[in-house]
Amino acid sequence: MMNRFIAHNMPKIELHCHLDGSMSLPLIQKLMQQEGKEPLGLEELREKLVAPMDCSSLAEYLEKFELPLGCLQTKEGLSAAAQDLALSAAKEQVKYLEVRFAPAFSMEQGLSVREILESVRDGLKKAEEKADILTGMIVCTMRNLETEKNIAMLKEAREFLGNGVVACDLAGDEKAYPTAAFADVFATAKKYGMPYTIHAGECGSREEIRTAIELGTSRIGHGIAMSGDEELKKEVAEKKIGVELCPTSNLQTKAVTDFTDYPFREFYDAGILLSINTDNRTVSDTCCTDEYMRLAEAGMFQEPMCEKIYMASLHSAFADDDTKQVLWKKWMSMFDL
Repeated sequence: MMNRFIAHNMPKIELHCHLDGSMSLPLIQKLMQQEGKEPLGLEELREKLVAPMDCSSLAEYLEKFELPLGCLQTKEGLSAAAQDLALSAAKEQVKYLEVRFAPAFSMEQGLSVREILESVRDGLKKAEEKADILTGMIVCTMRNLETEKNIAMLKEAREFLGNGVVACDLAGDEKAYPTAAFADVFATAKKYGMPYTIHAGECGSREEIRTAIELGTSRIGHGIAMSGDEELKKEVAEKKIGVELCPTSNLQTKAVTDFTDYPFREFYDAGILLSINTDNRTVSDTCCTDEYMRLAEAGMFQEPMCEKIYMASLHSAFADDDTKQVLWKKWMSMFDL
């Protein structure tokens, strides 16, 4: 079985990480103080922000995001959160990190989409200057927003494509807002030349995954509902659609009820391009190292799989070719004498 030293120190790529769910407790505490809000101790913050392993549902899990979102309403807060997240990931040898967030959720104090994107990009760039990590931004369209608002955000975000923004996403409650209703959003993304991933099959049906494929998605967030469907797994593998797995989060949100049923090995053996991710580092109280170790301790992951997962993640990443070449060299450098 793989040990924690190897899991921590090997180069990693993380493709599914939400900014609001990954703000560190000390940073939230600092931002609350700066904004004149009632200070909370770290343990009190932990209780408000970290979801229990025995969450009853995705809805209970999502309740943990209210407080951190309140800290992402200023340029300073957005930049600090992005830098803090990337530096934290770099400490465990994440060499490339795609950070996703919904600009619509940071506009309560009047920030524009441009200001939000510039602020997050600024924070990520500062982290890149301080640590051995490369980054990209994924802008989230939201299922609970009108199509017009989602498209308006994409129109502004396209100006950052290739200059910070690498893709867009569709996030939110897939049961209440089916993926098929967002065809116009993805037609717009295609028109702008913006690749996309779609949260699908997290706590919804496998039909959501099929719809995401029909809409031309490059990647699928979670995709747990695909388990047991041989035809669907074969299609995802053959089309080289990346699947972003988030083990701890999937257990908390009841995408799986028992970790022994987690479909990592099922998907891996089906030849699907998999990445292993945190989803929300703070809300799930996890890091990439923890996610690898959870799979290893369950007997699903062994050390020889590391290279295949890294290369699958590299293939699925929304990075440009030059960045991918750098990341390939990061892995190969482990074997330099």
